[in-house]
Amino acid sequence: MPNNIDVRCNNDGEYRDWMVNVAPFVQTVLDKLGLDRWELSVMFCRDDYIAELNKQYRSIEGPTDILSFEQGDEYVGDDNETWFTAGDLVISIDSLADNAKQFSVSENEELKRLLIHGILHLNGMDHTTNDTDEEMLQVQEKILTGFSGEVIIKD
Repeated sequence: MPNNIDVRCNNDGEYRDWMVNVAPFVQTVLDKLGLDRWELSVMFCRDDYIAELNKQYRSIEGPTDILSFEQGDEYVGDDNETWFTAGDLVISIDSLADNAKQFSVSENEELKRLLIHGILHLNGMDHTTNDTDEEMLQVQEKILTGFSGEVIIKD
């Protein structure tokens, strides 16, 4: 199933070699969810940049690990197929590393969790708390278990 996935860093972010593995991982998650002809971007940044976005769009002070900006537009592409512009994921590599330490998981596992989390938001799922009983978080963890062997960041 074709999808368009753009992965980049903002101007203050530093490109890391493992970032080339992000688009193929996202493609595999989209395939598993049966999502076809999606366009989405993943942008990596530092805590100071995501804190600005968090304040501007959510009126929350301080950094967060991931922000999902849903677009939800459809258009007919050059291939005469309908494409879905899902939106943008912004991930702080600082908060990613902090989360991995806090939850005693590898950065690889935490990145997969964040990417799956963001894709679920772009697909219309939401949660009101971070309680593990939340349906979205249960779906996230179930999907994550299916990707235990996938490597994005080599530890």
